Amino acid sequence: MKNRKVFIISRIDAIGDVTLTLPMAGLLKQKHPDCCIYFLGQNYTKPIVDCCKNVDVFLDWTEIKQLTQKKQISFFKKLSADEIIHVFPSKEIAKLGKSAKIPVRTGTRNRFYHWIYCNNLVKLSRKKSNLHEAQLNTILLHTVQNQIVTPLEEISSLYGLEQINPLGERLQKYIVQGKINLILHPKSKGSAREWGLENYANLIKLLPQEKYNILLTGTENEGSLYREILVFPYPFVHDLSGKLSLEDLISLINSADALVACSTGPLHIAAALNKLAVGIYPPIRPMHPARWSPVGKNTRVLVAEKECNQCRKTADCQCIRSIKPTEVLQILTENFG
Repeated sequence: MKNRKVFIISRIDAIGDVTLTLPMAGLLKQKHPDCCIYFLGQNYTKPIVDCCKNVDVFLDWTEIKQLTQKKQISFFKKLSADEIIHVFPSKEIAKLGKSAKIPVRTGTRNRFYHWIYCNNLVKLSRKKSNLHEAQLNTILLHTVQNQIVTPLEEISSLYGLEQINPLGERLQKYIVQGKINLILHPKSKGSAREWGLENYANLIKLLPQEKYNILLTGTENEGSLYREILVFPYPFVHDLSGKLSLEDLISLINSADALVACSTGPLHIAAALNKLAVGIYPPIRPMHPARWSPVGKNTRVLVAEKECNQCRKTADCQCIRSIKPTEVLQILTENFG
């Protein structure tokens, strides 16, 4: 007879979203130390989930969704889950949870299909809430914890990222002992308002070469967009765009001292690893830092103190671009002297 709880956390979206969901696993392990936690996600997010000591098994939705419906149902039944928590709403997965007869199926009330396929409906509106994304996630755990909203300072200790691979030999040469190893992640794959390459270039000019070791990260396509401005004029900068898997990036961030970026996955990973994570944000709801700031023990956020209505109409946000490189330098100086 099964004597421990089994949970499925379903979040099949991006790396940053998944990172902010991992504290849910930490809370579940606090309440049920012997429980088994499955994390259902997209294949490309597996490396960050694998770093979490609180997740027992990663379920690859990329592969599962290729199965026939009958095999999908059979697969989920074999998990013997007590509860599935739909953090990222998906009609297909919600229907699958009910077909697999998972006893408790938790979802928000504002998805019509949750009224059909879920039996534990939570009143939760992310769009209108003033809470942080990580806090909104934990509200879905109200069946297992009395405290409805988890304080951000508590969330910062719940990531559980303790299973990180050491930095490989190929990349060790990019970390310089005796210098502040600073990662700049200039782009966002279009998922966030960006600070602008000119601002990153001006920041590079301000950073003393004898003190800072600067590493640029991003995809190969992103590198092709920024090399002419951020790499070619500065031979002392290390361009790692297109050279890192997600596993490599996580290990690199863990070996570095700080990271500067807009609201992206690497920023949230740096915060979760207790690195100095400097986030640059627009004052636009729901993109603003109150909802999406990095959550960690050593995070800083820069945002223009104004209403940003014009920028809502375009991805080229003048409000975020108005933040000065000297403001970032000041944060770095305050932390590293």
